[in-house]
Amino acid sequence: MPNGNGKDNYPQRLREIIEFFEYLPEDEKRENLIAYSDNAAKQEPREGEVFDLEDVRKDEECTDTVGVFLKIEDGNRSLFRITLGPHVQTLTRAMTAILCAGLNGASPETILKIPQDFVPTIVGGELVRIRSQTVYYVLGRMKGICKVYLTRRESGKLSKPKPEHA
Repeated sequence: MPNGNGKDNYPQRLREIIEFFEYLPEDEKRENLIAYSDNAAKQEPREGEVFDLEDVRKDEECTDTVGVFLKIEDGNRSLFRITLGPHVQTLTRAMTAILCAGLNGASPETILKIPQDFVPTIVGGELVRIRSQTVYYVLGRMKGICKVYLTRRESGKLSKPKPEHA
């Protein structure tokens, strides 16, 4: 596990993805990243979905517009949807699919506490060096929208999450 921090720092789904990538050789990591990038379009909002927050913009560190959509459901579980412009790089597409798969279902509070040290385990050292900003971009955007959500919820601008039904 990255930096020996222990497996409890990550939501279960993300932990499983990290463990899958952990011991793969660099070339197999790249092949799996390409497979994940092919699934990025599946993370787009579905027709009729309503979100608690939407953040669509083009940042300097990204090649195109990225939209991050957050819905809190079942008490305090995050559901992310993401849109990516046509010029977004393959690695960003891959990280989008990985992070949506790994973070959906986690609370916003948990997401904010996730260390970034797992990224090199998934991406591989070489790609982290070449594309250092790209590999952390989507995680930063997801954490940012969670922080805004929590700030608004605490200030009373959003309703508190409803408890889960037993």
